[in-house]
Amino acid sequence: MSLLSSASGTTTVRPGAFVVWGDVAAPTTLTVADLRAGWTRHRAEVVFDCATAGPQRHVFEGPLLREVVAGAGPAFDPARRKERSRFLLAVNGTDGHHAVLSWAEVDADFGDAPVLLATRMDGADLDAAGTHLVVPSDRCGARYVSGVTGVWIGRHRPVGASSSEA
Repeated sequence: MSLLSSASGTTTVRPGAFVVWGDVAAPTTLTVADLRAGWTRHRAEVVFDCATAGPQRHVFEGPLLREVVAGAGPAFDPARRKERSRFLLAVNGTDGHHAVLSWAEVDADFGDAPVLLATRMDGADLDAAGTHLVVPSDRCGARYVSGVTGVWIGRHRPVGASSSEA
């Protein structure tokens, strides 16, 4: 079992599942099967450099990260671009690896990066391994996260700002 730390304590996640949580209306736990059944599948053929294994070539399939997180109801007004641009995404994996992205990076009105929560890699289902975060535009594999256990979304709060000011 994997543990995620949250403001309300620690959350246990069953193997192969992950939690979408943070500044959202409906925190949820999802599996690879849920992703496959609930969202449109996208395909990404990627090449990235891995510090330990050299160049990697893979084909990933799965839904867009932004669509999955949007389903949990992020705590921003979708009509206010500047408000959306203040949100961050932190993705954790089973091995302790984690990566951070900005909402603006994946938002269709800003960077429109096709970041995936992969359900398949090289034609093989990832049900046993868990979903993978795939950042096709990255030349380095550092933000690829295997066995995702949690996706946190939250508002950036500048130093000294109260939660109502952020």
